[in-house]
Formats: sequence, structure tokens, C-alpha cells
Amino acid sequence: MVRSEGTLVDRLIHRRAMRRWERVASAAAALDPPSLRALRAEARELRSRLDEALHAAEGRIALPGGGTAEIELPLHFDWAWRPGLWRTPLVPAGRVACPSGTALGTDVKLFHDGVAPEFVLRQITSTGAAEGAPFAVALEVFALDGSFLSLVIDLPAVTATTLRLRHILGLTLTASAERPAELLARLNIRHGPNLAQITRPLPVATGEAVAEFDLAYSKVNDKRIEAAWIDLILGEAPMNRILIRDAVLTRRPRAEL
Repeated sequence: MVRSEGTLVDRLIHRRAMRRWERVASAAAALDPPSLRALRAEARELRSRLDEALHAAEGRIALPGGGTAEIELPLHFDWAWRPGLWRTPLVPAGRVACPSGTALGTDVKLFHDGVAPEFVLRQITSTGAAEGAPFAVALEVFALDGSFLSLVIDLPAVTATTLRLRHILGLTLTASAERPAELLARLNIRHGPNLAQITRPLPVATGEAVAEFDLAYSKVNDKRIEAAWIDLILGEAPMNRILIRDAVLTRRPRAEL
């Protein structure tokens, strides 16, 4: 466990390291190219570790109460959940044209069908975390040489396996885009050897977009549900920046007739 104030030895090591880098910065102009390249590699490695520590610290500070991201359960709802990409620090915070299937934390993955797509995904610390998600997700798309890019959100196993035909699943996004864009939200439920899918449009604008999935209209065998996940699918959207400030999944029972 790391103590916040550090030990005396830790503080002495820190001061020595600070003095060393001050000397290096002062002498850098007089170094030869091989020495500068070695120095640059060392500095980049150090900066990477510092960025990780800063991102984790800022994320914890941003959480309501200094460490949790609670969601107030709406009336008549029995479950509400914010995926980890909007709740906990992602290390590293950014991804550049990452391969399809890249994990973004524990419950979100990124997929695409491009060969050499040009995009950047970055997790950003939110400024108003006390009223929403501690983190936002910015997706900057420059060019897609495929037909889609998607974020796949795995529902917690205990929630997925207790879904029933009487339930309505909801997905609420708080998002904005530099240019008009539309996401498709697709609920996937694996039940036995079969896969049921329900798709809903999610227009991206400044404010909230809601998609609801009423399982009563599906052909799911709710006694054999093994897993469930939601695809957030973005079609062709070159030269656009989409900012998803929050993402919340909810579940409520249908009203009995």
C-alpha cells in the first residue's frame, strides 16, 4: 500500500530525482544526438508512468465522495449501471487506430472491420462528475476504410442471466457530435444455441438519447439466457468528433395489464 505522504526515504528519492532532471534539462542543449536519443527514451518512459499515476489520481478525485460513481435508481427500476469506461480510469487513457477487439477496461471492447482506419479514442476526466459520469469518452474519426466502428458493452452476468420477458432494458447516452451522426444500439441476447437481437436508433445531439428494448417482443427463451451485450455501432462518419459524456443502462419490469 502506498501512503499518500510518503516515507522520509521516498521524499529524499523524489527530491534527488527532481534535481537530476533539472540538471539534465539544463545540459540537454550541449549533448550529442546519441545521448539525446537515450535521454528522450528514458524521459518518455518516465512520462508514461507519470501519466498513468495522474490519470488514476484525477479519476479518483473526480468520483463523487472521492471514490464511487453511484447512480440514483429511478422509480420502478430494479437495476441501473454505468459501464467501467465511464466510471474508472482507462490506462493508457488514449487509443490510436487500435486493432478490432481491443479491450477498453473490463466490460467494453472496440470493434471495427477496417484494415487501416484512422481514429483516436480517448477517455477524458469529466468536470461535472458529481452529477454524472466521472469520465467521458471522445471518439475522433478521420477516416474509416470499413463499414462500421462499434463499442461493445457486456452486461454483468448476474443481470444478463436474470433477464425475463417482462423486462425493459434502457440505454441512456449523454452525447454530442461536431457533425450530425447517428449511433445504432443493438441488444444481443444469447439463449442456448440461439442469438436474439433488437436494434434501436440513437441520434447523437447535445443532450440525452434513449434506446429501450422491450423483451416481450423478442423471441428469447428467458430460461436459457447465458449472456447479453449491447453494440453501439457508428457507421461511416469521416472527419467527426463524438463525445459521449455518460452511458447508463437500466432495467425495469413492464406494467402488468
